[in-house]
Amino acid sequence: MKKPTTKPSIYGLNKEELINWFIENGEKKFRATQVWEWLYEKRVSEFEQMTNLSKDLIAKLEEHFVVNPLKQLVVQEASDGTVKYLFELPDKLMIETVLMRQEYGMSVCVTTQVGCNIGCTFCASGLLRKQRDLTTGEIVAQIMLVQHYFDERGQGDRVSHVVVMGIGEPFDNYDNVMNFIQVINDPKGLAIGARHITVSTSGLARKIKEFANNGLQVNLAISLHAPNNEVRSSMMRINKSYPIEVLMEAIDEYIEKTNRRVTFEYIMLNNVNDRPHHAKELAALLEDKKKLAYVNLIPYNPVSEHDQYSRSDKADVLRFYDILKRNGINCVIRKEHGTDIDAACGQLRSKKMQEQKKQKQRA
Repeated sequence: MKKPTTKPSIYGLNKEELINWFIENGEKKFRATQVWEWLYEKRVSEFEQMTNLSKDLIAKLEEHFVVNPLKQLVVQEASDGTVKYLFELPDKLMIETVLMRQEYGMSVCVTTQVGCNIGCTFCASGLLRKQRDLTTGEIVAQIMLVQHYFDERGQGDRVSHVVVMGIGEPFDNYDNVMNFIQVINDPKGLAIGARHITVSTSGLARKIKEFANNGLQVNLAISLHAPNNEVRSSMMRINKSYPIEVLMEAIDEYIEKTNRRVTFEYIMLNNVNDRPHHAKELAALLEDKKKLAYVNLIPYNPVSEHDQYSRSDKADVLRFYDILKRNGINCVIRKEHGTDIDAACGQLRSKKMQEQKKQKQRA
């Protein structure tokens, strides 16, 4: 599996790790605090902008780290204010990040892997197999570049919410994702509240159990998408390794240990998982945890490579919603964002790669 070959991003160090690096390299602890402030409070993009550091210290930092490891390739802005970014990594691989303007604040959806091995048959993200995990610094940099986007416009906006739901399976890159959360949650840095951070998983049961023990007040979302093993296995290869009964046992353990609500993501696919009997099955599946279960019904963004699927009719979505509500299940129909740009996660990256392939063929 490929790994970055250039200097790591300093964004990859949480505050404690940054302090330890300074001490191990013969520098004073307070210098690490100064660098942290420059990165996350003043939000500079180059070490040389850290004006209260000596030239020797700046040279030492530049020898070991870069600040921003990402190159911005494409920015698409939708009519509803959604912004989609295509970034290039140091090894020329590409990832996507999305800014969504919500009523409650500015939410950013970050990517955690290049490609995905989960193999969901409806998803653009999984069209390319996983090539590598993103480093902590590469995940943090996505947030920082969106925040710089705000800063440059001088309107005082800030990233207030983060969803770890972009390309890749976050729990398959568990350590880097947990370290990313530490960095963005630090009260002396970006100070994004733990309750404003949501991590989504397709169902890695053993990692859900580990997540239950980490003490963070971060939200958990489960990409469920089906109420039984037969339908879910046809849509999500991971269900063969972690079938619904195993997944639900892990979620029960998570709820018992944390007493926190769990969101169940459910993408609505016409005549696949959107029939009334599916809604009744889902309500029965969540019956014993309905006080802390929240279902998010998601309109499907068609992917040309997955033409066996189409989005559910609005009437079918409303009927599904009504059945859940009548059975006491808290649920919502997700508001769509960025429908006039490459909406589905992974589509912008796929489109760019196709363009590059055509250019090579013409050359």
